[in-house]
Amino acid sequence: MTPVAWTPQALDDVQAIREYIARESAQYGELMAQRFFRAVERLAQFPDSGRMVPEYARPDLREVLEGVYRIVYRRLPNRVEIITVWHGARLLQLEP
Repeated sequence: MTPVAWTPQALDDVQAIREYIARESAQYGELMAQRFFRAVERLAQFPDSGRMVPEYARPDLREVLEGVYRIVYRRLPNRVEIITVWHGARLLQLEP
């Protein structure tokens, strides 16, 4: 099993999305946050199961899609690191 770690940035992204959705529905905001965490559970067993991020075409940078959101992660030798959760309509810009 490969450990899956969430960066502070990714957790902040989930919280911001939860709060944004909660303006209309607190229940749906919480449900969406739960969906993000469930979507990456498979990475513990299958760390390369996400697709490569098209903008970067790097084998270590991958993503899992959840609804209209992109959960971007980095495949490291000893763990998976979730680096951001991004709305798919926005241009993805990662720092090097």
